[in-house]
Amino acid sequence: MILRQPSGLLRSGLWLGFFGVILLAWLAMFAMARMSGLDLLGRSIAPNGMPMESYGALAAMWGLMMAAMMGPTLVPTLRAYDDLILSAGATRGGWLGVLAGYFAVWLVFAMGIAGVQTALLRAGLIDGLGMATSATFTGALLLAVGLFQFTRTKEICHGVCHAPTIHFIGHWRPGARGGLRMGATLGAYCAACCWGMMALGFVGGTMSLLWMGAATLFMVLEKLPQIGHRVIRPLGAILILAGLVVLSGILF
Repeated sequence: MILRQPSGLLRSGLWLGFFGVILLAWLAMFAMARMSGLDLLGRSIAPNGMPMESYGALAAMWGLMMAAMMGPTLVPTLRAYDDLILSAGATRGGWLGVLAGYFAVWLVFAMGIAGVQTALLRAGLIDGLGMATSATFTGALLLAVGLFQFTRTKEICHGVCHAPTIHFIGHWRPGARGGLRMGATLGAYCAACCWGMMALGFVGGTMSLLWMGAATLFMVLEKLPQIGHRVIRPLGAILILAGLVVLSGILF
C-alpha cells in the first residue's frame, strides 16, 4: 500500500537513492581509472595497476559504467512516469519497475560488449585499457557510428527515447510488473539508439573518464525535448569526417 501513495517523503527518498547510486558508480569508475594509471583526460600517468583482460572483470566494469553513464539519461523518463503518478494512477512500485527493467536491459548490453572487448583484445585490436591499437579499426568505427546517426533505426529508436510519455501512454501497463515491462522496452530502444556512444569507448579507451563524461553528456542532450533531435546529425557528420581523416592518413 505504501508504494501506491504519492508520499513526498517516499518520492524524495527514491530519487535520492537513485542519484546516490549514480554518484557511487562514478566514484567507482574514477577509482578504477586511477588504478589503471590514467588521469581525468584519459592520459597514462602511471603503470596500469588493474589490468582488465578477463571477461568477468570487463563485465563488472561495463556494468558499473552503465549505471554511471545511463543513469543520468534516465532522468527525463523517470520524471515522465513520476508525472503519471498524480495524473494517471501510476505507482511508486511501477516507478521502481521502470528503473529495474531499464537497467536489466543495459546489464545484458554490458555483458555483451564485455564479450566484444574480450574478442578485440585477443585479436590485438585494442590494448589493456580498451583503446584501439589499429588506425584502420579506429577509422572504421568512427565512420560506422557516424553513419548510424543518419539511419532510420536511429531515428525510430531516438523518437521513443526522446518522448517517453508517449511510449508510456501507448504501452501502458499498471503496477510494478507493468513498469518492469515498459522499462525493459524503453531500455531496448535506448540500447539500440546509444550503442554507438558505447562503442566509441574503444577509440578513446574504455577506462577514459573524458570519454565517459563526453558520451554521457551527449546522450543526455539527445533526450532533452528542445534540442535532442538537433544534435544527432551534426555529431554524425563530425564522426564521419573524423573517420575519413583517420583512414586517409593510412592511405596517403
